[in-house]
Amino acid sequence: MARTGLFSTIPEDHRDRLMALAKEVSFPAGARIFEEGTKADRFWVVDTGGVALDVHVPGRQAAVVETIGAGELLGWSWVCPPRQWHLGAGTTSPVHAWEFDAEAVLELCARDPVIDHALLTYVVGVIGHRLRSARTRLLDLYGPYGSGGQR
Repeated sequence: MARTGLFSTIPEDHRDRLMALAKEVSFPAGARIFEEGTKADRFWVVDTGGVALDVHVPGRQAAVVETIGAGELLGWSWVCPPRQWHLGAGTTSPVHAWEFDAEAVLELCARDPVIDHALLTYVVGVIGHRLRSARTRLLDLYGPYGSGGQR
């Protein structure tokens, strides 16, 4: 746990404070964890399993834009208002994860600038990566020449 993803960015003594807020959860294969546009009041760090992130496409089936797995952050929309999911998420296999209540984590961040900086820096990186992934995937699916990799 400590050597990957979000947990590797937070110093150990501060990581313990964050983990005190964690709750272990499980989701079966094929479960919907959240829907695009609904309230984002928690996030997860995946321990095992896979989750597909998808975007609603009017008149079509939701388009999967990325699949995440062990050690990765699931959910960043809780960070800033209006705190609504920007994507949907469903499991591709059974998932075990650590779940965090967003309000409790934001309160911890207000009291602990080390966690605040590390967590928000990590989340901004995830947002950037997910934005690039979504753009590339949507261009592949719906653009006239795909993502532009080959013509």
